[in-house]
Amino acid sequence: MKRWLRRLGGLRTSPLRIDDASWHRLLQRVTGARELPQEQQVRLRDFAGRFLADKAISAAADLELDDDRRLLLAVSCCLPVLHLGYDWLDGWHELIVYPGEFGVRRRDIDEDTGVLSEWDDELVGEAWDRGPLILSWADVVADLDEPTAGYHVVAHEIAHKLDALDGHMDGTPPLPDAARRRAWIAAFQHAYDAVRADVDAGREPVIDPYAAEAPDEFFAVTTEYHFTDASYLREVLPDVARELALFYGEAPA
Repeated sequence: MKRWLRRLGGLRTSPLRIDDASWHRLLQRVTGARELPQEQQVRLRDFAGRFLADKAISAAADLELDDDRRLLLAVSCCLPVLHLGYDWLDGWHELIVYPGEFGVRRRDIDEDTGVLSEWDDELVGEAWDRGPLILSWADVVADLDEPTAGYHVVAHEIAHKLDALDGHMDGTPPLPDAARRRAWIAAFQHAYDAVRADVDAGREPVIDPYAAEAPDEFFAVTTEYHFTDASYLREVLPDVARELALFYGEAPA
């Protein structure tokens, strides 16, 4: 209740203090954090403390989350917004973590026929536009221990949260001015159409074909490439890579 009252009053909870021993263990675990310049490590530590104070981190099923795991999750969620600023994580208040893949029940109503379809889906991450962010712990760990170019579940789901900040999950996050928005839309629309055309024609696209599902998924998938294989993204989708570098900041080597 106090946390909600502070938010409604325009106040923020104080960052949780992260002790030196915990932070040192975190840096040994997360290469992307360990290789940051010192001033950016300080910024990331502050962001992680704010995340731990602002967000409820809830374990689902039989998963156990100790303090080190919670810190790792906080840092993982904060790394994508290190250049943007912590306020870009506003608008949601809970991170739910499952041990591995989790099932969801999907519903869809055909607008033309009114027919309701239902099916089960297995996910490793999900971001509700007005609700929690949900992750698979196994996949968070796999992205650290066995990094794969073009795959990063936390970056993918955080991209969806950023996308939703303007009230529309459409592949275009809030941008500082009209010129940047026009450049973004032009670059992303052209690239999305090309990937979609390849998928529709049965050709192998230059990035994960899941990017052709919708513009918001294209943004999320290219975000994964930005943080895991930026050089490849610059090679195959240079205009998109440029816009992502302007938005997120230059990706780590």
